Amino acid sequence: MLDNFPRGTICIEDLEIGMIRSLRKEITDRDIELFAEVSTDRNPVHLDDSYAQDTIFEGRIAHGMLTAGLISAVIGEQLPGHGTVYLGQSLKFLAPVRPGDVVLAEVEVTAIDHSKRRVSLDTRCMIGKKKVLMGEATVLAPSRKFD
Repeated sequence: MLDNFPRGTICIEDLEIGMIRSLRKEITDRDIELFAEVSTDRNPVHLDDSYAQDTIFEGRIAHGMLTAGLISAVIGEQLPGHGTVYLGQSLKFLAPVRPGDVVLAEVEVTAIDHSKRRVSLDTRCMIGKKKVLMGEATVLAPSRKFD
């Protein structure tokens, strides 16, 4: 399950404080396996049911950075979108994400520096009403002046 806003670009000239974009995705076993393969992070808490059962999580969880990757997808595909350059990201992991969870990743514009083309973004991921990840990103936004 994946739904989101149309992909593309919002140039810095069209950004406004408070603008929000998001995507919703169900985290699957396949997502976790593929992330483990690509990242080489094969911690058994992500991949081994019996091992994970004996941890503080009492079951398998998705990689935190897999969840954070959904924020990257919103930034790179929607807000600001194509042509955006990531400059920094802070992350705080608040709760585990498990296979089968549906995660809503949201990005909100909090500040715009037109002279430097920098945009500050509030970033968060939710499962239902529970916040599982929060942070802030700084990006270099695309501009029509540099097309």
